[in-house]
Amino acid sequence: MKLSVVIPVYNERESLLELLEKVSATPFDKEIILIDDGSTDGTREILEKIDRDDVKVFFHEKNGGKGAAIRTGFAHVEGDVVLIQDADLEYTPDDYPVLLQPLIEQKADVVFGSRFQGGVHRCHLFWHWVANKMITLLSNMLTNLNLTDMETCFKVFRTDVVRKLHLKSNRFGIEPEMTAKVARMGCRIYEVPISYYGRDYSEGKKITWKDGFAAIWHIIKFNVFDRSI
Repeated sequence: MKLSVVIPVYNERESLLELLEKVSATPFDKEIILIDDGSTDGTREILEKIDRDDVKVFFHEKNGGKGAAIRTGFAHVEGDVVLIQDADLEYTPDDYPVLLQPLIEQKADVVFGSRFQGGVHRCHLFWHWVANKMITLLSNMLTNLNLTDMETCFKVFRTDVVRKLHLKSNRFGIEPEMTAKVARMGCRIYEVPISYYGRDYSEGKKITWKDGFAAIWHIIKFNVFDRSI
């Protein structure tokens, strides 16, 4: 089984090389796909120097959002399984074995890594936790899933599932969009516990309350008004 790791990157010069080292160390045959989404902090210059056969790098001339970067990455995967990894080290590649196990055992088509199922996690940002629970509940009501963490970065797909997805969202709306569409496809969706080393805003966290309201709109949009795949 070959793994395609899709990594959207925006202004992450401090964590990028450490992340790349950690992903490279995981014990899987893999390709690493990095998408620079219009970085302005020197991240692009770091990426331009990477010259490895197992790494593909793509550049957006201007910031389009996480969803836009994921769409670019998905268009270039060649592996059997696709895993989304954020570039900020809030999520650790050490969790790849537990994320991939349901797929290796051919039990799942899609796996979500949940920050709320008992893995090691940093305790902070209470209102983010509340917002996440409310957003996940609304998503579950409309998808008829029982996820604990719809907004998780760690989503893993069989590549044939990715090939069928026609994604449209540019920013963080990509999370509820992907969830709605794999649920509508009837995919076998599993959830596994992961670790989470959350950052605060002084450390570079990018998601804001505006993205929370946008998530609510995207949940409604892709479960009620736009039921395409």
